[in-house]
Amino acid sequence: MTEVARAAAADPGQAGATGQPVLDKLVALLDLEVIEENIFRGVSPADRPIRVFGGQVAAQALIAAGRTVPADRHVHSLHAYFIRPGDPSIPIVYEVDRIRDGRSFTTRRVVAIQRGKAIFSLSASFQLIQQGLEHADAMPQVPGPDELLTYVEQVAAAKGTLDPTRSIPRPIDVRYVTEPPWLSRDKGPREGRNQVWMRADGKLADDPLLHVCVLAYASDMTLLDAPLARHGKYWWLDNVIGASLDHAMWFHRPFRADEWFLYDCESPSASGGRGLATGRFFSQDGTLVATVVQEGLLRVID
Repeated sequence: MTEVARAAAADPGQAGATGQPVLDKLVALLDLEVIEENIFRGVSPADRPIRVFGGQVAAQALIAAGRTVPADRHVHSLHAYFIRPGDPSIPIVYEVDRIRDGRSFTTRRVVAIQRGKAIFSLSASFQLIQQGLEHADAMPQVPGPDELLTYVEQVAAAKGTLDPTRSIPRPIDVRYVTEPPWLSRDKGPREGRNQVWMRADGKLADDPLLHVCVLAYASDMTLLDAPLARHGKYWWLDNVIGASLDHAMWFHRPFRADEWFLYDCESPSASGGRGLATGRFFSQDGTLVATVVQEGLLRVID
């Protein structure tokens, strides 16, 4: 740990908790309680005072779906809608509909419910491993994660211009390739691109479904920063009202979420009070492992 990191770690107000204990709490959140066949229950961490983090409910819903699928069938895609804000003070019930069990593909639909109303819905498709055509985009040329400041170091080095979410525990190690948005916003509009290295901040078990769900969790962390960057805006530091509306992911190749991956995000369009963002996940060896598309509500109050 560098001197900058030590200084930030010594002050809980400067940076959230990190490391294996925090990651273990995320894994525990994904270990849903079985209520009945096809019905599961999950909870939220106590440090989410306003609403349930979208990546959390997506990951929990995907775990629920995966627990009803044979282990030899792996997630290849998900499509989800965020319907209502989730209340972190009460449990979430996940109801799984076993839509289809085919010879190669298995389809599940999950509805997340609080107070008798749907807050989130997800459709996920699982596939037996099969051979076919192979091609993939190359990873952008960027500095490696070891060449970049950790999040704790980045916050400590900001000297007064800080990420307002810095005190939230962070199970995902995030290192910015592009300038962090809480710094770049002061420089006005810029290219709608956001690049970070990420990995689970500790060691995960070998369950492939767990790694997919952790990646789904991480995918909602920085994606909508891309459309805001094009307008020199950032959450909490500007009068921005925002929320995820829908989220889609395609998983192309095997990966481990506790190893480094580059999250390359950009925003091709914003209109009608909504911003569109796309993201690509690359493993550190340059392999494209997943693609993400999300549209979010983005309203800037002047």
